Amino acid sequence: MKPDPGICHSARLARDKRFDGRFYTAVKTTGIFCRPICPARPPLEKNVEYFLTAAEAAAAGYRPCLRCRPDAAPGSPAWGLVSTTVQRAVNLMRAEREAQSIEQLAERLGITSRYLRKLFAEHIGLSPLQVWQTERALFAFSLLRDTSLPVGDIAFAAGFNSLRRFNGVFKGIYQRTPSEVRRESVSAQPNDRGVKPIRIYLSYRPPFDWPALLAFFAARTLPGVEQVDAGDDPEQGEYLRSFELLGQRGLLRVAHEPDKERLRVSVYGDGCGAVLYPLREKLRRLFDLDTDSDEIRGHLQTDPLLKQVLKGAPGVRLPGAWDPFEYTLRAILGQQISVAAATTIAGRVASRYGETFTGPEGESLLLFPTAEQLRDADFSDIGVTRTRAKTLQTFVAATLNGDIDFNAADLESFCVQMTALPGIGDWTAHYTAMRGLSMPDAFPASDLGILIALGDGERKATPKQALARAESWRPWRAYAALLLWQSLKTTPKPNSKSKPKKRLPK
Repeated sequence: MKPDPGICHSARLARDKRFDGRFYTAVKTTGIFCRPICPARPPLEKNVEYFLTAAEAAAAGYRPCLRCRPDAAPGSPAWGLVSTTVQRAVNLMRAEREAQSIEQLAERLGITSRYLRKLFAEHIGLSPLQVWQTERALFAFSLLRDTSLPVGDIAFAAGFNSLRRFNGVFKGIYQRTPSEVRRESVSAQPNDRGVKPIRIYLSYRPPFDWPALLAFFAARTLPGVEQVDAGDDPEQGEYLRSFELLGQRGLLRVAHEPDKERLRVSVYGDGCGAVLYPLREKLRRLFDLDTDSDEIRGHLQTDPLLKQVLKGAPGVRLPGAWDPFEYTLRAILGQQISVAAATTIAGRVASRYGETFTGPEGESLLLFPTAEQLRDADFSDIGVTRTRAKTLQTFVAATLNGDIDFNAADLESFCVQMTALPGIGDWTAHYTAMRGLSMPDAFPASDLGILIALGDGERKATPKQALARAESWRPWRAYAALLLWQSLKTTPKPNSKSKPKKRLPK
């Protein structure tokens, strides 16, 4: 794939923020590649070439600009245009702290390593290792500039178990050592130890409706695990969550910095620096930061009803989930009951079967249980019917046996796996795919809210009618579902007067 030179030329001259992260400009005379919003004087067109990703520019021998910092660019939606298998491979690479061999990656995808190499060469023009190394070097650069973590810790956080190898890869891309970058940094945090957090930043491409996301999460927060601190100004609200990731436990706090078009993530917990990269990727999906809102809006506004809703929701995002297993279990609990009731019952699952640990200020924090911890759970004490309890047990067993693949190749194959389990129908499968797996074309056609929104005011639509109308919304039916729910104006807002009895650390 190659970017359109005419579009890129106009976008970089205008420093158009809508194209930030969609392509990179490489300057032949300086050997540097930049974001389209770089404040430096634009080079002549004859002296530039364009790349869709930072990895491609780095592989071509260009080094990242230290002024506009490609490491801080929003996620590129370009990955969504390549082969589904390549997309899955990239997602698997990003979910792990360490690099996986091409053979390991291919085995997880169910293909040969030779075919995987061919797909990367055909669709990206790079090897999986080149993509991994460039992304990790850019991530390491952001930690060198924005935190005071020791260089050795940053190397480990970026996935390198050898400091020597890290230095070699980093210098090959930036043409300077990590220590040199650290000495040049003027924005590093003064202290990342003790109860003070490690802070990382997640950029997005506007528009971005942070208050709407917080309102959505506020109505569904898991007691003891999650918290939405709304405050007096919705834009200043924060999302908090306890987590366990790759054996490390901690607390994260996410706040919005609208003037800088990014989220500020504060991570508390000893040893959590080692899991910053997979944690960052989870949060990008949780808040849907890599969405191309303009493309989705342009596609969906051809429908009169959705066009009307989009006028008040230009930055619609698909609220994701921290963990697919956790969310699927919550979706099963939510069958045929209200959001509030499902959230209450999910809180009982967490309190009865989850573990507690001590937070950064000595407070007790709760972790949602894993499938392994729920292996022998009978769910008889959480307030569900025997049939629902049996469905939960069957789902947990299927997860442990590998019958449910949360890295499924596509929406159809995941829904087939889910609906093969007794007690799970299309609504649960699609709703789980929509939020738990962030599949943009999932569509729970039998959802009552959707059927009411598509009705004529006197009668609600039928699932068959909803599916027929949604056909023109592909491949963004999940976003259409969100807009239909918004059209009913039933999404609860965070209660600004409600304060936790004990505030978690800033």
